[in-house]
Amino acid sequence: MIAQATAFAPASVANVGVGFDILGHTVAGPGDRVTVRRVAEPGVRIVAIRGNAQPLPFEPEQNTAGTALLAMRKMLALQFGFEIEIDKGIPFGSGMGGSAASAVAALVAANATLDTPLPRDLLYPFALESEYAASGSRHGDNVGPLLLGGLVLATAERLVKIPTPPDLHCALVHPHAVLETREARAALGGHYALAEFVAQSANLALLLAGCHANDLELVRAGLRDRLIEPRRAPLIRGFAAVKQAALESGALGASISGAGPSVFAWCENERAARGAAERMRAAFADAGLDSEAWISNVNGPATELVA
Repeated sequence: MIAQATAFAPASVANVGVGFDILGHTVAGPGDRVTVRRVAEPGVRIVAIRGNAQPLPFEPEQNTAGTALLAMRKMLALQFGFEIEIDKGIPFGSGMGGSAASAVAALVAANATLDTPLPRDLLYPFALESEYAASGSRHGDNVGPLLLGGLVLATAERLVKIPTPPDLHCALVHPHAVLETREARAALGGHYALAEFVAQSANLALLLAGCHANDLELVRAGLRDRLIEPRRAPLIRGFAAVKQAALESGALGASISGAGPSVFAWCENERAARGAAERMRAAFADAGLDSEAWISNVNGPATELVA
């Protein structure tokens, strides 16, 4: 029996513009590291949280890592408990999947301590419970990619990994600002026209077809968010200029990463992504915001055990 394990979960881009709550991919570079100890006492206890610029709850019912392991204990009827240490590497309220990363890293680490570890896809229901704790919604577009790696279609009950063109890269730019998920979701209330749904469905289909067919022009045609971006864009200072900078640099498309305020752009290759990131950061600077950027293949890494 393994009594302790540590896992690293990368950042992620949720929604990918046209796939609200169901499509996301991982990003190599930043991430959260979580250590889990199996203990005889039942329950879940968070003993340390490090690297967080803002206070995060130690109560397991209010913390995504804690909630995920509470769900695991309950659904598997485990007689033992867990202690958790969290080392944050993803900024709070950044739209980069920080809450999901802590939860999935905790699950992968805890899973290693089970007498019979579960396949990754069977950890998905526990991860969905953690997202409910963070945002009030059980959406899998962050946790699904973290479990499988790369671009993943995450429905309520299953995960489907989507193949992507081998050179397809993402430029992810995070402005030094905070936008909490619940606030961003609140902006989505109101009326939606049927024509908007039809257009969004068509664009999602084009993007997925382009990924399967290795057709970048189909990807370019599909990466246009008609539903969510127009309602969240006003929450992000300088967004229009940042998106325009990405498109003028040759990006296939650009939109809001998760709930924002981070912005992502998909590009034909790594060189194009680096060029897009530079221009996007310059646009944020013009809006009075410092920022940082990461470049990653869209087929990014999954959460992995590191100790």
